[in-house]
Amino acid sequence: MLNLNNKYFEFIRKQESMDDKFQDKIGQLKNFYLPFCNNLFKLFKLKNRTLIIGLSGSQGSGKSTISQILKIILQTHYKLNVTCFSIDDFYKTLKERKKMSKTVHPLFLTRGVPGTHDSKMLLNTIKILKKKKFKTIKIPKFDKSIDDRFKIRYWQKIKKKPDIIIFEGWCVGAKPQPYKELVKPINILEKKEDTKLTWRKKVNNELNTNYKKIYSLIDKKIYLKVPNFKYVLKWRLLQEKKLRLKSKKKGMSDKQIKRFVMFYERVTKNMTKNYKKNDYVIIIDKSHKIKSIKF
Repeated sequence: MLNLNNKYFEFIRKQESMDDKFQDKIGQLKNFYLPFCNNLFKLFKLKNRTLIIGLSGSQGSGKSTISQILKIILQTHYKLNVTCFSIDDFYKTLKERKKMSKTVHPLFLTRGVPGTHDSKMLLNTIKILKKKKFKTIKIPKFDKSIDDRFKIRYWQKIKKKPDIIIFEGWCVGAKPQPYKELVKPINILEKKEDTKLTWRKKVNNELNTNYKKIYSLIDKKIYLKVPNFKYVLKWRLLQEKKLRLKSKKKGMSDKQIKRFVMFYERVTKNMTKNYKKNDYVIIIDKSHKIKSIKF
């Protein structure tokens, strides 16, 4: 436990040094993280194969932080081999999205919604990681500061078969909506820039086809439920500040972030509406702390 505590607090200190208000204390380690990881450990022993854990939540909800804490505990305390990656790392290149914006709809230039990820690469990656006969694989990395993919030499190299894969992302596990729900625009972006519903219908169709195949490979789904959508913008602004500190680059302005969040609004609200369909629900309070977990 001493080694675990040291690694845990070392990670938390690094997060807080970048003005991250998602502050964890020893109580959360004992009352939430350890019991939760024990549950995942028992599940792994029961299944006796690589587990895919899907972790989703709105922008800025704490997905990356929680993923890394779970990884630290599962590796340090339970001696499991854990691989973490984000759906964000599978965004299509800037060149590919520029092409998509010309051939499908201009809004697809902006990364984020289903359709802007390389779903074929993501599906193949998960299938390879789950195979009994494991072979070394590289997982892409995306540089948000330049809005494009890192060169291959910087990709994450997985040399050993993982026991547990934590696959995190804002739309991981998202379901499509009935067509009638797409008709009414949810914000100014949809109202003014998607008048013919082309963008909305394409995103919805992607969820119903390519992304459905990917999400069917997930064994257990975790959802981080935030108080309401206004906190998505608030925490996304914080996330951008953190990104600027880390990369030393300009990043997006507050006005650009407000527009950017509109791209995510429809799918995010639909996921929040159906949050009870997940296997685990982590309730995040207004101060950005874990309030409770529901199984």
